[in-house]
Amino acid sequence: MSEIGLGAWQLGGADWGDMSATRAFEILGAAADAGVTFIDTADVYGLGRSEQLIGQWLGNRSDRERFFVATKIGRFPKPGWPENFTAEVVRAHVDACRQRLGVSTLDLVQLHCVPIETLRQGAMFATLRELKAEGKIKAFGASIETVDQALYALSVDGLASLQVIHNILRQPMNIRVFLEAKKKDVSIIVRLPLASGLLSGKMRADQPFANNDHRLYNRDGEAFYVGETFNGLTLEKGVELIERVRPLVPASMNMAQFALRWCLDHDAVTTVIPGASSPEQARGNAAVSDMAPIDRGALVRLRAFYGTEVAPFIRGGV
Repeated sequence: MSEIGLGAWQLGGADWGDMSATRAFEILGAAADAGVTFIDTADVYGLGRSEQLIGQWLGNRSDRERFFVATKIGRFPKPGWPENFTAEVVRAHVDACRQRLGVSTLDLVQLHCVPIETLRQGAMFATLRELKAEGKIKAFGASIETVDQALYALSVDGLASLQVIHNILRQPMNIRVFLEAKKKDVSIIVRLPLASGLLSGKMRADQPFANNDHRLYNRDGEAFYVGETFNGLTLEKGVELIERVRPLVPASMNMAQFALRWCLDHDAVTTVIPGASSPEQARGNAAVSDMAPIDRGALVRLRAFYGTEVAPFIRGGV
């Protein structure tokens, strides 16, 4: 799969502002033309809209087999928690994903940030193993929020991938999780590599957002885990910290490309899945795979910067 993938949360048109089908297809096409072959989505993104658009787009391509599509289950509002965790509902949600994506077998199904108590019960993983044996999925993984969840998931037999929040402003996974993932030969999928857009370097402390953008309605964790929005930082603090990073960005990269390259420079990372709100952004993201690694000195400075200047301000736990 490509080192730079495409995160498709925004294609749902529900949590990052509006997204027309036309623009979604333009973004998918631009990413594919730039060499992206890995696409990450979830059943809850737009209540299936993201999956439907991806399935429609892939159905019109002659090179469908070139693409690897990962999806996620566990957070769909119907029937909701805790019923979502039962074998019957897991199977129903997987079947719904297959239908929307237009495939008989899903490439990868990930548990979508379910509670650690549910992970430890093991029943959902057991159902995923059965679905793999039945040929409905090729592999299963877990998308998690905290280090404790990550370390537990890595103990699960058959886990193929672990999706984590990892970026310049959120580094605990590199410190405590990546080495274990390498030992277990588990792929690392990095989400939110730009910290909800902070690491684009284009945001202001008074940045406006649409009412249906989680960067407005979930700033303090009102709707879901606060770490999914600006890493758990306040927008004001995040913008302040970005200015501390900016002097390290070489002339050959913009801030977003620097942040994505930083993620790739961790050898445990398999693929990084930034979203894109335009075809131009999708092309710029994909170009990072061919860029030179970041200077070692800058990596060391960013590690120290996180520990002293960033970590004390992150809310919600890591």
